[in-house]
Amino acid sequence: MFGRIIRLRRRNGADPVGMMASETDKKEDISEEERLSIYSAALGLPIEKGIVDQLEVKDSFGIPIQYFRRMGFVPLYTRNGTLTVAINDPLNFHAVDDFARQLGCNSTKFILSPLSEINSAINLLFDQSSEDAEKMVQDLEAYQTDAEAFADLEELPDLMDVTHEAPIIRLVNVILTQALRKQASDIHIEPYAKEVKVRFRIDGILYEIFSLPKKLQAHIVSRLKVMANLDIAEKRVPQDGRLKIVVANRAVDIRVSIIPMAFGERIVLRILDRSISLLGLGDMGMTKQMLKTFEGLISKNSGILLVTGPTGSGKTTTLYAAINRINSSTRNIITIEDPIEYELKGVGQIQVNTKTNLTFARGLRSILRHDPDVIMVGEIRDLETAEIATQASLTGHMVFSTLHTNDAAGALTRLVEMGVEPFLIGSSLLAVVAQRLVRKICPDCKKPFRPEKSVLEKFGLPQDQIFWRGSGCSSCMRSGYKGRTGVFEILVMDGEIRRLLTSGADSVTIKEVAVKRGMTTLFDDGLSKVRKGLTTLDEVMRVTQE
Repeated sequence: MFGRIIRLRRRNGADPVGMMASETDKKEDISEEERLSIYSAALGLPIEKGIVDQLEVKDSFGIPIQYFRRMGFVPLYTRNGTLTVAINDPLNFHAVDDFARQLGCNSTKFILSPLSEINSAINLLFDQSSEDAEKMVQDLEAYQTDAEAFADLEELPDLMDVTHEAPIIRLVNVILTQALRKQASDIHIEPYAKEVKVRFRIDGILYEIFSLPKKLQAHIVSRLKVMANLDIAEKRVPQDGRLKIVVANRAVDIRVSIIPMAFGERIVLRILDRSISLLGLGDMGMTKQMLKTFEGLISKNSGILLVTGPTGSGKTTTLYAAINRINSSTRNIITIEDPIEYELKGVGQIQVNTKTNLTFARGLRSILRHDPDVIMVGEIRDLETAEIATQASLTGHMVFSTLHTNDAAGALTRLVEMGVEPFLIGSSLLAVVAQRLVRKICPDCKKPFRPEKSVLEKFGLPQDQIFWRGSGCSSCMRSGYKGRTGVFEILVMDGEIRRLLTSGADSVTIKEVAVKRGMTTLFDDGLSKVRKGLTTLDEVMRVTQE
């Protein structure tokens, strides 16, 4: 094969394949897929995707990550002295040949692959494990910070590329990259009397990842403050900021919140990964009947649709999915959020700013002057916002918003408690969706088991059905769970519910009537997912507080 590449290079003293690909790439007349097809036809090489699953090589032999990226190849595995390599440009075979010699291989086998796949495999090859972090902490024991350590802290092009920066910077980078690899939603950096704990929230549960020496606390806080453009000297009052980083070619926004505690400043980082595509309605976890009902509700021209649940229950994700479903060039959709978590194409989004007195209520008033068809209010927090949203829905606008209540019926009485007239709620409110997120059973350690007979009888579960749970493995942090899905209840307003509301009925009475009229509760929806083997009874009871 090397002979064919060399002949291609030597033909007319040039490289026709390489020149053609290079020139046409510049003109954007040829895609990467077409270029790989040209190489495949000329050299007889296969084109493969999903190469990350084939990665078996664990050592880069001291070669930096930048070299593999520049050359566009990654070693996959060795068989009988032959090194198999995924490469994007086979004309870089000399670099592969050099690496094969370091591995002691006699020959090489090439696979063509897209550059994005190769970069993902490279990142996995250079994955900095927790053992690397512990080793770094040991190196940091002797580290004494000075002015030079924080003199030049410009935003890094890619945290995975940094192998030569000051140890504190490298340590912060390790924390951030590890959080992304473990798909954490939040990072907690918590100071105590003799140590600093780093915990990640994964699938709604906090796990302790690192325990760092106390002497590193001030340096870590300073580094994160610099990255978020916060005041390094101010340590007595809370500070909030935002930073943007790139990790393994993924753009990530991070919200930074710092508060002073007894043993120093505590930091919580909320990770907003832009590379993660928003879920579609069909991926939320709703049953077919619920999905049909929900789609019918969001297609209305006017009214209010509320999504309720505690913090972190996926309310905003549900509203984003709803807006994506109805978004079109014929609709003017405007949102006011605190904060804007994801950018929605074709949607006007306003960020709440208390410093300039841009509140939900004030922003909502301004939105109404922009001829909107659909309005999303991040949260109804006070009477003023609730009244403006109600009036907007009664004048021909579709309003989406959220509330913090335990169940769907509780949203009705919560609005009444705020001061909204019950007849206005009955006239404007279309439905309330309550939701929670339950952890799914890890597919890698999923095993069947049989609960106790008394438990099955208590919850009306079939005696002969097979139930599942995770035994715990390395891919799920030994928890037995990996990933999450939603459980829902949808309370649709009808004549009977409106009558109960205006007569002053409490939320318990309203819920009982709604269930009799066919509403599936959060717990019942969770039980259906237990029967399907998606989650466990313990998990459903945990999130629904039954």
